[in-house]
Amino acid sequence: MALLPGIHGPRDLDALNPDQLRQLAAEVRSFLVENVARTGGHLGPNLGVVELTIALHKVFDSPSDPIIFDTGHQSYVHKMLTGRQDFSLLRSRGGLAGYPQRSESEHDVVESSHASSSLSWADGVSRAFSRTGRRDRHVVAVVGDGALTGGMTWEALNNISDDNDRNLVIVVNDNGRSYAPTIGGMARYLNRVRTNEAYRTLHRGSDTLFRRLGPAARAVYRGVRGGTHGFLSRFTNNEALYSNLDIKYLGPIDGHDFESLIETLELAKSYGAPVIVHAITDKGSGYAPAMSDEADQFHAVGKIDPITGEALGSGGGLQWTDVFAEELVKVGSERKEIIAMTAAMLRPTGLQQFAERFPERVYDVGIAEQHAVASAAGLAFGGLHPVVAIYATFMNRAFDQVMMDVALHKAGVTFVLDRAGVTGPDGPSHHGIWDLAMLQLVPGIRIAAPRDAARLREVFREATSVEDGPTVVRYPKGKVNDDVEAVERLHDGVDVLSRGSSEDVLLVGIGPMVHLALEVAERLKAQGIGATVIDPRWAIPVQPSIVELAREHRLVITIEDGIRVGGVGTRVRQVLREAGVDTAVDELGIPDEFIDHATREQILDDAGLTASKIAHDVVAQVLGTRIPMARQTPTGSIPTIEQWEKSRP
Repeated sequence: MALLPGIHGPRDLDALNPDQLRQLAAEVRSFLVENVARTGGHLGPNLGVVELTIALHKVFDSPSDPIIFDTGHQSYVHKMLTGRQDFSLLRSRGGLAGYPQRSESEHDVVESSHASSSLSWADGVSRAFSRTGRRDRHVVAVVGDGALTGGMTWEALNNISDDNDRNLVIVVNDNGRSYAPTIGGMARYLNRVRTNEAYRTLHRGSDTLFRRLGPAARAVYRGVRGGTHGFLSRFTNNEALYSNLDIKYLGPIDGHDFESLIETLELAKSYGAPVIVHAITDKGSGYAPAMSDEADQFHAVGKIDPITGEALGSGGGLQWTDVFAEELVKVGSERKEIIAMTAAMLRPTGLQQFAERFPERVYDVGIAEQHAVASAAGLAFGGLHPVVAIYATFMNRAFDQVMMDVALHKAGVTFVLDRAGVTGPDGPSHHGIWDLAMLQLVPGIRIAAPRDAARLREVFREATSVEDGPTVVRYPKGKVNDDVEAVERLHDGVDVLSRGSSEDVLLVGIGPMVHLALEVAERLKAQGIGATVIDPRWAIPVQPSIVELAREHRLVITIEDGIRVGGVGTRVRQVLREAGVDTAVDELGIPDEFIDHATREQILDDAGLTASKIAHDVVAQVLGTRIPMARQTPTGSIPTIEQWEKSRP
């Protein structure tokens, strides 16, 4: 009889014996493979924490005992055990989010899917429980070994160890990976424990022996296991890692063995002070295609064949990341001072090809964006030109370093921001919609937004030739747009893509949004309104030719896929006013909201970034019936609707 359909909440686990728990784990894995294969999502991380998540919910009482997942992409099993087993619309509008989400369940605590923050959350929540007399409640933080490469985890541990009179359990889910294999000294240290043959032999051998001797011997084994764990941790010297922090360490334990997990978690729960439980797991566990995938063990997949793991309906076509990857190798071949950096995202950001060609010129610093940026400033000082490739959303974490370490010191560093703009199914924390507004605050920064593959190659070369300050090249997720050639390139590098029969509207498209601007221009042409479409290529700083074009037109429309507040449109309007140009500016972009998961098209439609909506509004602005109104015509008057109707082609 199937067990999973009868699990509606964590307390339904209480009645299950170890054999039933193992059956449930098998059902959960089958469910994950079958459902994620249909929708896409984070498969490998969730397959790796099946037993661990079941054990956590059996031992602790969520939501009274909050369970905080870092980074949250391994929370699918948690969702299933807390009453959410409809995965038909996973990561789609109206369906379950790919990360914890408070609006879904009281069992979800932290929504952000940016790594290394869980221990700080757990520190705060556990302090609050202790301070307010709720000593019966526990806080659990599940943090991967990859997240331990982030500095915030160690800042949190430093504070947790300073006040250890609270019920806090830190579970280190150690699978040797973040996205790809975890890197750095911490990773090497944990890897020695994970692969230590003495540990593996003692642990597995004793377990096998006592199992063979029957129930009585098994009871003896459970009784001495706590002491064995302590001996093994000392034998592998792993406890030394935490000894100076004054935090109790339990482990390492097999993260796929229910008896080990439950016994150790119960011990940690009863300790009455912060405890670290070190669980060794296998990412992709139980699914052969994931386990055999060397790249990332199916960390995140699109739609796949559940039997073979082969990708289905990939859509083909050249991806933005691929274009950057190819050009980086070309530029690197020409210039030995070019080096590449990333923060635990070597393959996703397109650095793998460069790493294979120039392995000594690539630095993966782990989940440590702040360190990457400050280190890049030092590399620039030393005569190199770092190319720092990061997802746009993660650039938020290193803003101070961009400002104070790179820009203040006029360091020649190029930032390449992948997944810029609206990304879609990964939800609020993964949209790359803040970079344009945030980074243009940095004095002297130059920000490029290419419209197509040819322009990406072009502006990347231009960016890496700048040695007196930071440069940024940003592009979206997915398939690259078809190349659009300019009808004219102006003296300062601005591309004119289309000119109308009259200078009514100036459409300024930022990056791939120029394609939308061109469609709007065609619709306006059908209404008898002349539109000029330009691509600045370098969105920041605003080029002088844009000021002159704005002076000649009656209305300026800027279109970007970043937030409107403080975006490129705002900067254009400010520059025009400083130059004494009074042409009205309408700044179109994404609202300053946290946007739930949906398709890119759905989100742009919600924001009014469609050709029909924009064209409709522009017509009203030209006619003077909608603010901001277009400047009057040279005759000194705005045509009435009747006059306009008569003049239409």
